[in-house]
Amino acid sequence: MEKSALISIVISCYNDSKYVEQAVYSALDQTYVNKEVIVIDDGSDEETKAVLKRLEPKITKLITQDNKGQSAARNRGIQEAMGEYILILDSDDYFDSTFIEKAIVFFGDNEVKIVTCQARLLFDDNSSYIYIPPGGNMKNFLINNGALGTSLFKKQGWYDCGGYDEGMREGFEDWEFFIRILKDGGVTEVIQEPLYMYRKRSNTTTARANKVKYRLLNYIYLKHRELFIAHFDDFVFQLLQKVEGEETEKIKNTQRVEFKVGHTILKPLRWIKKCLK
Repeated sequence: MEKSALISIVISCYNDSKYVEQAVYSALDQTYVNKEVIVIDDGSDEETKAVLKRLEPKITKLITQDNKGQSAARNRGIQEAMGEYILILDSDDYFDSTFIEKAIVFFGDNEVKIVTCQARLLFDDNSSYIYIPPGGNMKNFLINNGALGTSLFKKQGWYDCGGYDEGMREGFEDWEFFIRILKDGGVTEVIQEPLYMYRKRSNTTTARANKVKYRLLNYIYLKHRELFIAHFDDFVFQLLQKVEGEETEKIKNTQRVEFKVGHTILKPLRWIKKCLK
């Protein structure tokens, strides 16, 4: 890895006039010098197109296409990219200016396939908390995505695994993509700093994906059937751990004062509803 290697920052955008400018400037303001910024307008509305038109002179390339989904937009941007390394950035989020400078050094280890970081999750009520992805090898990606979708990886890795699955338009495409990058070996490193600001909005791709998550999980498990069979023991252990954790959290919720008060207040209404059946 050369510290002067070209980094291509790929930003796919769909109807995001409010935040895309901040995303673009967080790419332009990276302290790492040798970079290019590619924005893909994935069939956005006129308001967003106007913002992108204003930003076009400041970036390397603006690509416009009909709406084909995030996977197709990312693949198009990466195809056009000249860099040896690719950094994906969602148009409603932004990076700390030092991310690339701190991430690129990890590729001195040939085992490293992906570099990610902690994220500061930003909610609509102005609250926030730090999310720490686990990173690691393929085993760490069996149940959940072990990296942020907006991570740094080699363009060759994207090419070798076949790129993003363009049929996955409902979400989890990042996780499935990373599974394919790591399935033949390699690790994901995590910078232990919150260098990514991630807006948790009600209409994000992740929020929509969670509404259909069992269908998406079924797709991923069946698509990678042989991989999950090869890691069957680890998969079952982690799955049961997750289920146990969720059940424990449900029990804790029923013990909270708010739940008990609500249960007491609604008890007469439940009785009336039962009588009316």
